[in-house]
Amino acid sequence: MHKKKAIIIGSGIGGMAVGIRLAVQGFDVSVYEKNRVPGGKLSAFEQDGYYFDAGPSLFTQPQNIVELFELANEPMEQYFSYESVPIACKYFYENGKVIHAHTDATLFAKELKEQLNEPPENVISYLKNAEKLYNNIGTVFLNNSLHKAATWFNKRIFPALKTLRPDYLLKSMNQYNSKHFASPEAVQLFNRFATYNGSNPYKAPAMLSLIPHLEQNQGTFYPHGGMISITNALHQLAVKKGVQFYFNTPVQQIMHADKAVQGVLVNKNEVNADVVVSNGDIYFTYKNLLNNPLQAKNVLKQERSSSAIIFYWGISKPFPQLHLHNILFSKDYKTEFDHIFEQKKLIDDPTIYINITSKMEAGQCPEGKENWFVMVNAPANTGQSWDELKTVLRKNVISKLKRMLKEDIESFIETEQTLDPVMIESQTASYMGSLYGTSSNSRLAAFFRPSNFSNALKGLYFCGGSVHPGGGIPLCLKSAKIVSELIAANHPKQAH
Repeated sequence: MHKKKAIIIGSGIGGMAVGIRLAVQGFDVSVYEKNRVPGGKLSAFEQDGYYFDAGPSLFTQPQNIVELFELANEPMEQYFSYESVPIACKYFYENGKVIHAHTDATLFAKELKEQLNEPPENVISYLKNAEKLYNNIGTVFLNNSLHKAATWFNKRIFPALKTLRPDYLLKSMNQYNSKHFASPEAVQLFNRFATYNGSNPYKAPAMLSLIPHLEQNQGTFYPHGGMISITNALHQLAVKKGVQFYFNTPVQQIMHADKAVQGVLVNKNEVNADVVVSNGDIYFTYKNLLNNPLQAKNVLKQERSSSAIIFYWGISKPFPQLHLHNILFSKDYKTEFDHIFEQKKLIDDPTIYINITSKMEAGQCPEGKENWFVMVNAPANTGQSWDELKTVLRKNVISKLKRMLKEDIESFIETEQTLDPVMIESQTASYMGSLYGTSSNSRLAAFFRPSNFSNALKGLYFCGGSVHPGGGIPLCLKSAKIVSELIAANHPKQAH
């Protein structure tokens, strides 16, 4: 029997995951990637003996990856391993308070009681609510297409809707958290989870209060070899399953006729396919690959998510007071988000995230030193002068670190690299450098994310961070699963 052909545009983790799934379903799969390596945002580089993960730095829900290896019937331990991290994050406040966010809920509640005098029952009940919300609503809406009637007639939809309280949609995350916690520091800590999909906790709905469940209840993990090991493992697994990769090979156009896809145009050559999956930004897919500026403009009705400025610093001495994940909060969180989303600029006192993989693993940098990934949330690119903004931000970040860590950080920086929204767009084709496609800064934003399939063109599908269910590693892997299931419904399993 003739094998059906699937073409995937882009080898981000969503693209690789859907490639693996389609290969298992019996498709002949080709992946076209404009960069020289796979991974999209999940990339890495080495500089002066320091190794840096360039993009996402938090690993949750390893079961999404375990599932891929089980599906492919391959032993994961030969490709990939990880370990649990008992402290999800260490939080620093300008008033000198420090919180260790234990992934054990009892220890976490005890910590907030000792440091903030936060009643332990507030923490326990909040995390139980997050779990209930995730299990009853999240799993239905994050694992299925919202644009298929079958999802709305799923037997789990009624318990899900029963769990849905008006507060989750009508209140902002900040309003919900302020009602739930007694201390402003705890409110700020839980508000922070809105940034996991590039949103503003003062605008995003309280529904996002399910996000802490992933990190605090299900756990935080470290992939051995750094985050790049996820990219490497998925690429190796895809190759083992027969997926063909073509690097340095951008797709120029998605070809279609009679309301169905025919394939893609690559290097001015037509490559035919039964199915085309775009793992690229949905805006650029419509604008550049489908030559459909009207549909591209339609995507832009939804507000862009935040972007980031990242400093990669090789630090010449160890900082025992820091962990794998660290947050140094700004004093005025609301003003910070107003700057990012309303004024499209940076505040002088930003919240700083520091990831240090050398805390977990020797060999990530020279002995006795540390590899710092220092990130600040930034607005999407609307033409700001990023070189100027980075210069001022660097000064402000160093000043804040010096004040809060009581060390002259600048004198320990041995090597440096930066990333900004313009570079993010050029390297990963994320429109305006927004990290998560659209934000969730409106009550029904989740329902307006672009769908995983085209209504206009049969055989065209979309996965990755700019479509349903959203950005970040777990959701990109879920989008790959949704797409593969949609394709399976239209194409019974191919014979090998």
